[in-house]
Amino acid sequence: MAIPFCPGYSREPFATLVANYPGRDVHPLKDFRVEWGPIFHRGRLDGSARVLIIGQDPAQHEVCVRRILVGTAGKRVHGFLKRLGMTRSYVLINTFLYSVFGQGGGTRQIKNPAITAYRNRWIKAVLDSSPIDAVIAFGGLANQAWEQWLASSDAAGRPALPFEPLTHPTWPESSSKTKADHDKAIETLLKGWNAGLQRLKPKIKHPDVATPLALYGKKFTDEDLPDLPSEDLPAGLPEWMLSEESWADRQGTTPDLKRRTIYMRAPASAIK
Repeated sequence: MAIPFCPGYSREPFATLVANYPGRDVHPLKDFRVEWGPIFHRGRLDGSARVLIIGQDPAQHEVCVRRILVGTAGKRVHGFLKRLGMTRSYVLINTFLYSVFGQGGGTRQIKNPAITAYRNRWIKAVLDSSPIDAVIAFGGLANQAWEQWLASSDAAGRPALPFEPLTHPTWPESSSKTKADHDKAIETLLKGWNAGLQRLKPKIKHPDVATPLALYGKKFTDEDLPDLPSEDLPAGLPEWMLSEESWADRQGTTPDLKRRTIYMRAPASAIK
């Protein structure tokens, strides 16, 4: 049985974009984990994408897989797309190529003109090559990224696209100190996502699967966290990298060592 995979960046203008990415000359080490390299996208670059999603920055799972939004955040986003009937016709990029290091790094760098210029080249490439029906930004920095695109000369004169700014999928984890706080934050997030779904659903003119809109409850269920499709990821990745199980963590006894160390292990289910 053939296993689909992401073909990478052979097409233009994406081949040129990934061959000419900005490094530590643009992304200061005090704000970005540049040492782990850039993570560019996930999804379709073949002209078939109908939804553009803007995330924020890659974490350790994304570093290992070399695609964005593949951990818990990615699965939640994939479940959101599934409710819109979009199972493959999407493309995802991040506000930042590199993982943000330390509190405030993203906020300090969101107006960095060189970072903005490169990100806008990606947005232009996607919009020029794909018939995008709607744009979704997950997180405040992603929202600002789209606003910066709209203010650019390349955006001038283009038809306005439906745009939905939504809470970042892992905001409940980053904002909660107790389980009660976390449960309430999940409920708040899903309430906002439901409102977004209701606004977006009529804008999706060419869904992959025609399905009536079903809204979230007060918490995520297993059905809301589908495994990512193998065609989104490089060839040969093991199935457990697509699952909900956590398999990568940053570890270290000092901030420097933790920055430089990602501990990866196959979950127990992989050998059963």
